Amino acid sequence: MKNNLVGGLEDRQVKYLGAVHEGKKHDQKICDEEGMRLPDEAELYRDSAFQGHELPEVTIYQPKKKPRGGTLSAEEKEANRLISSIRVVIEHIIAGVKRCRIVKDVFRNTKHGFDDVVMELACGLHNYRSHCRHHSY
Repeated sequence: MKNNLVGGLEDRQVKYLGAVHEGKKHDQKICDEEGMRLPDEAELYRDSAFQGHELPEVTIYQPKKKPRGGTLSAEEKEANRLISSIRVVIEHIIAGVKRCRIVKDVFRNTKHGFDDVVMELACGLHNYRSHCRHHSY
């Protein structure tokens, strides 16, 4: 099972969680079906699984794939490094959600819609941990 997730770079919280889909469905197809929207002039850093998917009025940063049988220029490699260093924050958000093992292990509950609820709870727990970490009480 998989979800699309959007995280904030500043507060490191989950901002958007898509519905649960079967694992073999392609990420770009999930995006097209869900019709996710972002605020105008937002910046989106994403991985190369979304190659070809466009969002209007959104600046998209995505690593450039190496052409078949070719190489990337030094500028393209440096741009990929910069994008990857920013995407590390998003990967840490995903890891924070997966700290709840029920999300990353095989989920055996067969009740309809229960997998969505479990993922929402895991994201909520991650957001709470992140909020508490950045606000001293």
